[in-house]
Amino acid sequence: MPTLTTGELAAKLGAALEGDSGIVLQGVSDLRAAGAGQVSFAGNPKYLPEVAASRASAVIVPKEAAIPAPHPALLRAADADAAFAAACALFAPRPVVLPRGVHPQALVSPQAKLGREVSIGAFAVVEAGAVIGDGTTLYPQTYVGHEAKLGRDCLLYPFASVRERCELGDRVILHNGAVIGSDGFGYAVDAKGVRTKIPQTGIVVLEDDVEIGANTTVDRARFGRTRVGKGTKVDNLVMIAHNCVIGEHSVLCSQVGLAGTTTLGNHVICAGQAGLAGHLTVGDGAVVGAQAGVSKDLPGGQMYLGAPAVPRLEFGRSLAHVAGIPKLKEQIKALEARLAALERGGTEA
Repeated sequence: MPTLTTGELAAKLGAALEGDSGIVLQGVSDLRAAGAGQVSFAGNPKYLPEVAASRASAVIVPKEAAIPAPHPALLRAADADAAFAAACALFAPRPVVLPRGVHPQALVSPQAKLGREVSIGAFAVVEAGAVIGDGTTLYPQTYVGHEAKLGRDCLLYPFASVRERCELGDRVILHNGAVIGSDGFGYAVDAKGVRTKIPQTGIVVLEDDVEIGANTTVDRARFGRTRVGKGTKVDNLVMIAHNCVIGEHSVLCSQVGLAGTTTLGNHVICAGQAGLAGHLTVGDGAVVGAQAGVSKDLPGGQMYLGAPAVPRLEFGRSLAHVAGIPKLKEQIKALEARLAALERGGTEA
């Protein structure tokens, strides 16, 4: 486990150190659980009051943050979140790396093409015509189908599958159980309601630096390509249907579902359990909130909430109206009572 002094860490992070420069640090932790020898951070202003009480040996805080009480070592950074992410990387355990070469219990077709310095683990399968780029690692029990193409320095964890003819760019990461190129959900229905499978002849393309979470599925296109743009990060348990196109540097969080032929722009965020109907477009920079239901095209550059999804301010106004319903109900009951009294020939109260 690497160690750094507070002074050394401040220098590596480009942070201004306030306090003791000689404290030895051995790891990272959250503000409340941290102990001696660990560095933590408080990027959100609501956590700043907790800094003084933290037992962390050092805390990364925003550059201009006002700390209510002194702490042995503060590292003031222009971007506290980014600085803490860099600190995590500095203290992270070295990753487990498979030995270079092909394990004797792997099944690699003689018609597959392997790049230099690849690692292929036990019980991995690489089919005929597949291309594996330089430095790529296939952990045990991964599958690469016929004529699939993987770029340089990709990383496939156990039980990840890349089906036939699909293409991965460089530095793509597939976590356990990810399936790239399963058939799109396409059926023709006759007059009796009997469904007949429509051949799914397209592929999936994952561009450079895409990361796909555990048990996430990206379906192949009915024809053409399902595409995930470079730098996009997809969480666990996400469903991306046939012929979807996702732009660059977008984020799809857990349990998001995209129906077929959905198009997302660049830098789009879809929060957990958001559902998007098919054949629609979401513009660049849009944020689709948790459990939102998207039924039509959404312009970019703003946040959407609710089902059906509407702009955040409109959603807030709707909530305010709903909150006023009990009061409105009481007012209606009072009016009904007054009308009933008048109908009986009485006088108003």
